Amino acid sequence: MASNVGSPDLDETRLAVWRGFLEAHAIVTRKLERDLMAQVGIPLTWYDVLVHLSESPQESLRHQVLADSLLLSRSGVTRLVDRMAQAGLVCREAAPEDRRVSYVVLAPEGRATLDRAGPGHIQSVVEHFARHLKDSETAALRSFFTRLLEEDPAAR
Repeated sequence: MASNVGSPDLDETRLAVWRGFLEAHAIVTRKLERDLMAQVGIPLTWYDVLVHLSESPQESLRHQVLADSLLLSRSGVTRLVDRMAQAGLVCREAAPEDRRVSYVVLAPEGRATLDRAGPGHIQSVVEHFARHLKDSETAALRSFFTRLLEEDPAAR
């Protein structure tokens, strides 16, 4: 294994934790995706879009805000929204104050899909992630992730 990669703060243990985090994220994400596809026939990214829209005022977000929240490029979110609109889960609306700005809006079928997907998705999160956490680990990880997110408020 590589040594500290030029940084005194990245020792072997921290590097192993980083790699473990990436591997665990990939594995859990694949399992959550598989379960969502089996349960309601949508990919995890679609579920994420539906959740973000459902949690926003008027169940709509500007394209760029949605792209930022999903960590996608503007063109990436445009292609994603195109596919979801074709499936009837979302629609686009022009902003009345500026026709160059458009909003992604949760459609009734999107709300129904989210309502169907939610309970099974929560169960999948429990099965593939939460049940493996001890109480002390939960508190430590929550504290750790909170510190990381507070350093970059734009990431939230």
